[in-house]
Amino acid sequence: MVLMGSRCLSAFCQRVSKMYQASLVLPEGSKVADIKCKSHRLMLDAGLIRQASPGTFHLLPLTLRALEKLIKVIDTEMRKVGGQKIAMPGMTPSSLWKTSGRYSEYGPELLTLRDRHDVEYCLGPTHEEAVTDIIAGEKMLSHRQLPIKLYQITNKFRDEMRPRYGLLRGREFLMKDLYTFDCSMEKAEETYRSVCEAYKEIFSILNLPIVQAVGATGAIGGSSSHEFHLLSDIGEDQVYHCSRCGYAVNQETVEGVPSCPDHLSQPECPMGLRQGIEVGHAFLLGTKYSKTFKADFFDEECKSRLAEMGCYGLGVTRILAAAIEVLSSDKEIRWPRLLAPYQVCIISPKEGGKESSAIHLAEWLYQDVCLHAPHLASDMLLDDRGHMTIGRRVKDASQIGYPLIVVVGKRALEADPKFEVINTATGSTEYLSKVELLQQMESIAVL
Repeated sequence: MVLMGSRCLSAFCQRVSKMYQASLVLPEGSKVADIKCKSHRLMLDAGLIRQASPGTFHLLPLTLRALEKLIKVIDTEMRKVGGQKIAMPGMTPSSLWKTSGRYSEYGPELLTLRDRHDVEYCLGPTHEEAVTDIIAGEKMLSHRQLPIKLYQITNKFRDEMRPRYGLLRGREFLMKDLYTFDCSMEKAEETYRSVCEAYKEIFSILNLPIVQAVGATGAIGGSSSHEFHLLSDIGEDQVYHCSRCGYAVNQETVEGVPSCPDHLSQPECPMGLRQGIEVGHAFLLGTKYSKTFKADFFDEECKSRLAEMGCYGLGVTRILAAAIEVLSSDKEIRWPRLLAPYQVCIISPKEGGKESSAIHLAEWLYQDVCLHAPHLASDMLLDDRGHMTIGRRVKDASQIGYPLIVVVGKRALEADPKFEVINTATGSTEYLSKVELLQQMESIAVL
């Protein structure tokens, strides 16, 4: 419930003047011109992130708000496919990795440490061993309990030789990893298709132009895999993509230019080589890990059988950075609309200026929006930095990428008051009455 009066405003009003926004602080010896990745530069410049060490970043308040919204979308779609959320330790005993054989296969990217008892641990880049060990501990697992679909959203660690591009390739990053256990390969394939569809739905909700490509299994292993890419010149993967039918395949998996699966019916299907940012990956693992760790179950005839596994990852922080990379201009961030840290930024007049008598109108407008569109109460900002010009604050809000900027200027003092409304996605500006503005606010969707 939103209360009336000044107490309501002081309690609920989210003011830019009270927000922590970091200034652009580059690592010693570096320059803005050295940053070739657009999303990296924009996020630093807007105070969204700050480098803690090479390949690791502090995620500051606005970024965390956007991440929380993205996690909400992911959680919703994972629940729809039967996913149950868990949390596994970031430190995994190295003995598990040695049992699977990946301790040596993974190479120097695997970060390890020893505790005071001289026991070695891995800082998990992924958790196939750990989750399979959980299921293997169920000694009387029945087919009736399958499928089991466990996922987490946690920090992962990889000792990248050349961390670069900000959140696109770091040593520590946020990832969603889902692990599934089915009673047969047919059921595992059904699960695989349903999760891939859920991934496509996530990117559809965010209105991001995802490309699903046949991928290599790599160090994860398994019989088949698909990657999910956002096409961008900064991407490090080479993807053959047909703009007509949508078929795509990672260059690593083929020799020469591939044909679409239905090339007989579409002989002129064009396959262009594009760069892609991999933001998701799906693997059909079979019994690679369940056999090693003895993760089995009892079938209808009470016979022990190995579970058929799949694993599915989404780079959560990478999705956020990749979205900024593909949607933004060189100078202004553009978010997937639902992920913007705040949906609306109201800008009050400058103190001491000709419109200063309208300052109170900006605060009343904020309160009226809370009353008429209460779903926006936590998704709206008041830029009350009256010592700054309106133009400077509009520039700041546009740079950060708030979808709607509402300026309370001189036209708000006219007999027929109007508010300037700037749509940053389209670049359009319109002047709306208070009634028209409130109607528009009511129609804004939030997570």
